[in-house]
Amino acid sequence: MTMKRVLIICYYWPPAGGPGVQRWLKFVKYFQDFGVTPIVFAPAGAYYPLQDDSLVAEVPKGVEVIRFPVKEPYRFAKWISKKKTRTMSRGIISERNPSFLENLMLFVRGNFYIPDARVGMVKPAVEFITDYLSQTTIDTVITTGPPHSAHLIGLRLRKKLDIPWIADFRDPWTTIHYHRSLNLTKSSAKKHMAMEREVLNTADAIVVTSPNTKKEFAASTRKPISVITNGYDISDLHSETPVATGEIGRIPDPKFTIVHIGSLLSNRNPVVLWKVLSELIDSYPKFATKCRIKLVGVTSKEVIMSLFEFGLGQHFDESGYVSHWEAMELQRNAQLLLLVEMDRSETKAIIPGKLFEYLYARRPIIALGPKGSDIEGIINETQSGRFFNYSEKEQLKEQLLLYFDDYLNDNLKVASVNIEKYSRRELTKKLAEIVINL
Repeated sequence: MTMKRVLIICYYWPPAGGPGVQRWLKFVKYFQDFGVTPIVFAPAGAYYPLQDDSLVAEVPKGVEVIRFPVKEPYRFAKWISKKKTRTMSRGIISERNPSFLENLMLFVRGNFYIPDARVGMVKPAVEFITDYLSQTTIDTVITTGPPHSAHLIGLRLRKKLDIPWIADFRDPWTTIHYHRSLNLTKSSAKKHMAMEREVLNTADAIVVTSPNTKKEFAASTRKPISVITNGYDISDLHSETPVATGEIGRIPDPKFTIVHIGSLLSNRNPVVLWKVLSELIDSYPKFATKCRIKLVGVTSKEVIMSLFEFGLGQHFDESGYVSHWEAMELQRNAQLLLLVEMDRSETKAIIPGKLFEYLYARRPIIALGPKGSDIEGIINETQSGRFFNYSEKEQLKEQLLLYFDDYLNDNLKVASVNIEKYSRRELTKKLAEIVINL
């Protein structure tokens, strides 16, 4: 079989941490099983707000990784405010009376760095890759964003070298929720939209992570759009998992733990959940002694403040960022897993990558999000838990009491059916078919 050679242009690559890294690390891991040879182009000296050195060992041996030195504006911004730069680069934007400095940094970020703070790498990267491609053969270029500057590299290479190009959107572009916070001028907003349209109408194929994003992009282009979600990787569970039965070895938390893995930002603060838990703690003494909230990852100060406001200060633990392996252990041992998306119409297309590892952990999921969210469809399809809109306070309370009763009777379980199609290997097979047929 003749192997297709693809050049993958990404910004986030080990030792960077986070779900954006996981997606392409797993595609690279399984590509060769389906006739695709990956070559990775990633920056050297990049400013990664999250790092996970354990992921370096997961890069498949023999895969060529080309490192290109970049200058990072976030490194210079640290001279002004190291703390605010770190939180902003993680996506944590305070919505409660942002300071003058925060507003200024957001204005500069939104209007002077279009489409994002990594735009400075586009021109030198195109020159570097052009020289590289003069010495080797590539069948397809794949770019993945955000940062969407990576797509601008693909755009220029497509026009310059006429190489087939696939644009992978891990998140939407102009409709992403944080655009509201960037203080964009009308001129800057138009530039973003013009760039997005040009990318969508120049790429030979487009890959998105949710049905809602596909629907949105389909209104702007006639190019083929495929939905390839994020997923889970069976091999990450090592030999401890009896794959044949699908059962996951675990040491259940003794408390009634509600575990959230990943960043919990100010605009994802699930106030309705904190209110429900506060009421249950006040009404049921046994619930008060058993309930424990575990926040694993970057947590904004607004979330912490809310927990104390609702009297939950003695009922939660905050552990900060942990390795991917530790996160999976916490998921498997949890009583309930918490998934939170903002209550905004523009977040209907956001499917957090952790949802799929939650599925494989086979623990009941409590999810909060906007009406029409793609998350709800996956949870209902897999029978893996319950999804609630933010207005469904009483229904949420009722479900938590049902789960608590099952916990007390040692019968807290979930079906998690039809999850095999979300395995990283199956998803890579789907993407490889697009590459080969392009």
